[in-house]
Amino acid sequence: MGQPIVMVSSYPPRLCGIATFTEEAREFLQKANPDREVLVISHTDGEGEGVFPIIKIDRPTWWKPVAEKIRELDPYAVHLEHEYGLYEYRDPRGVGDGNAGFLDLLEAISDYPIVVEPHTVHGRLRDQEADFIYQLCQRADVVLFKCHYQKWRLEWTFPSYGWETPRNIMIVPHGARPDRRWGIHEVPKLRQELGLDKVGLADHIVGMIGWIQANKRWDIVLSMWEEVHDEILRLSGQDWDLLAAGTIRDPHDRPQYEDWKAQALRLETRGLAHYYEFIPRGEIYYKMMAVCDFIVLPSTDETQSGTLARVIALNKPFITTAPLEGLTAQALESEGGLLFTNKAMLRKHMIRMACDEQLRLQLGENLKRYLDEVVSWEIVVRQYCQAYELAREAKRTGRRVELEPEF
Repeated sequence: MGQPIVMVSSYPPRLCGIATFTEEAREFLQKANPDREVLVISHTDGEGEGVFPIIKIDRPTWWKPVAEKIRELDPYAVHLEHEYGLYEYRDPRGVGDGNAGFLDLLEAISDYPIVVEPHTVHGRLRDQEADFIYQLCQRADVVLFKCHYQKWRLEWTFPSYGWETPRNIMIVPHGARPDRRWGIHEVPKLRQELGLDKVGLADHIVGMIGWIQANKRWDIVLSMWEEVHDEILRLSGQDWDLLAAGTIRDPHDRPQYEDWKAQALRLETRGLAHYYEFIPRGEIYYKMMAVCDFIVLPSTDETQSGTLARVIALNKPFITTAPLEGLTAQALESEGGLLFTNKAMLRKHMIRMACDEQLRLQLGENLKRYLDEVVSWEIVVRQYCQAYELAREAKRTGRRVELEPEF
């Protein structure tokens, strides 16, 4: 076996979108690199073969054991998944260090090829975010952004600070599984597996599926669903139900979770919707979406979305908020969804999507093409491997990676 690829990230069973992302990325990376192990250094709640759960974020020097482990493993490349909350040390007053420890880690492992994949890069950066991204790009060999707009926005943002724009940023989209596409003829069996055949759901379903968080704004759809349902029935003669399925992840979101769950259950008593509690990870996440005719993502803050990656994996038409970072970017690039900017547009689009089967089929075909040609994990991990090669070449030659600007 050759030198391992070492990923640094949160990891399951932690209920965390980055953990789930890394689990899938690792699976496909391993398939693409059978001659070397793909190992993970995780927080202490990570588990599994080839997983080293040693990140203890309760101390400012949490990064030192991580650096020591990386040196011990002697990796082919180090691939770090970054989200601010994963690496923020807070002192006894609750004051954070601005991810200083993460930057210290990058300096400590600077002898190795370093690829960093930040999962939150806002189009309009706050001062602290801009400074962090600048320092990150200085310390990493290659930095992976999910969307093109994130890179070309830097070409405006950084010069406004008087800073040079980094040239080591590579665009690698959020991967989506190519192996979770069920046919229409398989939906009745999936309904049966999930127990949805016993709850009186209509033949046609609009889905809101995933983690119940304040930024997901399920209440927007819940508040108008009865009216939308009645209008769809009047125009098409078809009965549609709303399937609201997921659970809470962050205790801070409990007020929204309890309120929105109660709203969904009230609709359920009237035969208009169904609430299904489940943890959105693993195959059940995909199966829950697969039984829906289309998905609504009424998020109000999201730079990229694991939920949308699953929607794309299933070639499900979707409706989502705009203008909103990665959701808008992928809706435009895939041509697989409709965008709304206010409640009237959302209402109009839900009615249109339900009443126009040809539209749903066309959007689904567009998503199939986008998955096969752009965001399949099999394509994404090849781009990861290219990034590793660029990082290794930078270490070998001592020359920084320089990639072309977007515009």
